[in-house]
Order: sequence, then structure tokens, then C-alpha cells
Amino acid sequence: MKEIRRVGMADLAVACSPLVLVTIGLGSCVGVALYDDKAKVGGLAHIMLPKSNGPFVSNLAKFADTALPLLVTRMLECGALHRRLTAKLAGGAQMFKLDRPTDTMRIGDRNTAAITEWLKKKRIPLLAQDTGGNWGRTVELDTETGEFLVRTIARGERRL
Repeated sequence: MKEIRRVGMADLAVACSPLVLVTIGLGSCVGVALYDDKAKVGGLAHIMLPKSNGPFVSNLAKFADTALPLLVTRMLECGALHRRLTAKLAGGAQMFKLDRPTDTMRIGDRNTAAITEWLKKKRIPLLAQDTGGNWGRTVELDTETGEFLVRTIARGERRL
């Protein structure tokens, strides 16, 4: 049985094979998994918001614009190469129905957009995603295979 490391909300972790990284409770938050299949190094971030405000950020893992660079840096420190990184993501739901949804209240969509734009700028291929809807998700990244398992209560499991 593989060792499991939990990644909390507004948190991130990097691990080498054969560890499994897990994060639970993704609603509007997005779980972003990066993986280098040659080095077998994986990283998982549980991102809450799309953008930090200002230069003084107490938790870099909370925001897409600060968490993703930190996640890549830590993966490179563990032997991954930027050119071999690939990404998968899940979450970004709209958990509550709003009578008048404003852009500010559509946090899941904004999180997903911020992450996909950043990945595109950094030329990290997005191989798969399970985002949107109005349901919660739990995700697992297997650092041995790069498999990204998305679990939901009512919709079952998907292997990406």
C-alpha cells in the first residue's frame, strides 16, 4: 500500500514516487496536479482564489498566481524538469445557486480561468480537467503513474 500525504485547503505539496497526494473538499477551489513522468515527481495544490491582492501574502498556496510558481519551484528542486511537466485539474464548481450571479461570485470559474491561463503562459500542457458543475470533489495524484483520480459523492469516480 502506498503512503498517502494529505494536502489541506490553501496548501500544496510535492512528492516523489510512490507517494499519493490527496486533497478533499474541492468546491469552488481547484485541485491542480503537476507531474513529471520521467522523474516521477508530482505536485498538488488546493487553490482557493484566483489572485492575491498586494505584495504581502501570508499564504502563497491560497492563490493561483502565487501557488503555481511555488509548486513548480518545489518540483524543480526535487528533480523535475519544467519541459516535462504536465497538468491536470479538478474542482472550480459553483456550489450555491445565485439569483443574480456576478463575476465576483463565480469563484470556481475565475479559479479555473486563472489556472489555465497561467499554465498556457508557462507552456505546461493541460492534459485533462474535471471542472464546473455544482458538486464537490476529492482528488488523488499517484506519483508513480501520474494518474489523477477524481471522486464525487453522487457522480462516482473518474480517472484522468
